[in-house]
Amino acid sequence: MTPSTPGMARNTRQRAEVLALLADTDEFRSAQQLHAQLRTAGSGVGLTTVYRTLQLLADAGEVDQMRLPDGEQLYRRCGRGGHHHHLVCRSCGRTVEVEGPAVERWAQRQAAEHGFVDVEHTLEILGTCADCAGADAG
Repeated sequence: MTPSTPGMARNTRQRAEVLALLADTDEFRSAQQLHAQLRTAGSGVGLTTVYRTLQLLADAGEVDQMRLPDGEQLYRRCGRGGHHHHLVCRSCGRTVEVEGPAVERWAQRQAAEHGFVDVEHTLEILGTCADCAGADAG
């Protein structure tokens, strides 16, 4: 397929639309939320295409993924390259990127002890941010 192929241009446009939405927020969003925003803006991008685009972007390292305890997958355009972790507010979705060198060492040690190689991991710490905690107390 060449870049001038209609399908390729369409995929590039759809990818750009999804990335533009993700660039406008610091919060994780579900595919359904992003699809609804695209539809509201008049885009004809289908939900299946949003899912596929998000997975391609995640595989390419352009977006972060996070799985909620209920299994829902969320996506976010990250502000930093390389491996990192997230603090996520359960109330408002505010997300802070953090590094965890102790977690990295622990994960490698656990993998080595059990004979695992080529190890990957994710870590999301869910809680309530100071703003939401203050609003709940007031």
